[in-house]
Amino acid sequence: MPTSSHSHQATIKRAFLYKVSFIAGLGGFLYGFDMGIIAAALIYVRESFALSTRMEEWVVSSVLVGAMAGALAGGYIADHAGRRFTLLLGGLIFVLGSLLAFAAPNVWILIGSRVLLGLAIGFTSVTAPVYVSELAPPETRGMLIGLYQFALTVGIAVADLTGYLLASHHAWRSMFGLGAVPALVFLTLLLTLPESPRWLFSQGRTAEARAVFASFTDEAGTELLIEDIRIALEAKIEKRWSALWSRPVRLSLLIAVGFTILQQVTGINTIIYYGPRIFTMAGITSNENAIFATLLVASTNVVATVIALVLVDRVGRKPLLYWGVGGMTLSLFLLAYSFHAPTAFGARPGAIALLCLMLYIICFAFSMGPIAWILASEVFPLQIRGRGMAAATLGSGASNFLVSITFLTLITTAGSSLTFLLYAAFCIVTLLFVRFIVPETKGRALESISSQRSAVSL
Repeated sequence: MPTSSHSHQATIKRAFLYKVSFIAGLGGFLYGFDMGIIAAALIYVRESFALSTRMEEWVVSSVLVGAMAGALAGGYIADHAGRRFTLLLGGLIFVLGSLLAFAAPNVWILIGSRVLLGLAIGFTSVTAPVYVSELAPPETRGMLIGLYQFALTVGIAVADLTGYLLASHHAWRSMFGLGAVPALVFLTLLLTLPESPRWLFSQGRTAEARAVFASFTDEAGTELLIEDIRIALEAKIEKRWSALWSRPVRLSLLIAVGFTILQQVTGINTIIYYGPRIFTMAGITSNENAIFATLLVASTNVVATVIALVLVDRVGRKPLLYWGVGGMTLSLFLLAYSFHAPTAFGARPGAIALLCLMLYIICFAFSMGPIAWILASEVFPLQIRGRGMAAATLGSGASNFLVSITFLTLITTAGSSLTFLLYAAFCIVTLLFVRFIVPETKGRALESISSQRSAVSL
């Protein structure tokens, strides 16, 4: 919770915080599973429906169309109907989308189910990090929000494992349908959580907000937290989309949206969506082996995300970003060169590609992966935090869509080397953005972060 203007700080029950973070993190797991499962399933969907390259790109990217719509709708719903309600709605849509994908009789119904899953992803990715940020104390906020990204990486790894185990049966329908199981668990556990007390207070429901605070802190802590929120709400910011372009907020918008766009255009989801295809291009001929290599990369993603959870509240956001994005840049240059000169490193191209992608994913996982969502949930004022997070998610979804819908076309027209060099160039842009635009938010109260953004607004 935020540090008050007083020298004291509210004492919060850690068991409650971990429960909230775990359940909200399941939304990240669902995000990762439904994004990641397409890597293995696409191989067999392509065979079942005799898809062209363009239709493959649409099957992959349709989920992002839904995610962008879900971000816009989810931001509005989160600010008007509450964080918890939005998460519940997202969980229900996850169940429906998974079952529809399982039963899809043709590629158009499959694409429709992927749009529906994207809608759920938009709802949860907008709301879950905000929900956690509004309950977490400053000294552990980065780690607790980072659990969402950690759960997302676990979801991707479980999706790749599911794909690998079902690959020999070509059971792409089961790959999609199994997503309904964690979605039902998510829905059930959400019913045990309270609404965000910050949101309740912003709606004038002070008694309910106090009751939620009283469930995880003492009376003195409740008063400190209520005072912080009351001071934050004195800023006259209307709950309208146009407020995001107002002078007090526009720098926050640049930070959140700019960074989530850069998170995508540095190429991360080409690996998540097209990992088996990349390894096939690098010389791995078996579908099962290509899926297994993708599983190794996804598992590395999970382990490396733990580095961010441990360090993000200790060393800060920016040092991790400098090291991480620097490593991503190096690995992409090496990968591009390995495609340009396959025998240059004296090893099989498939092995070199695997090493480069594992280095890339390690560096992404302890830097841009979690920190993009941490920053986006920290920098906006309370009154429009849902809409601000929606804008960041929309930027992420739009750039993700652009990357995923063009990847195979770029590979075909420009070649593998130039494609990965392009992503490396965006990594260099990201380093400059971190240096000159991104603030350090380690250990600071949410209200103080947004008030500083106002003081130095563009």
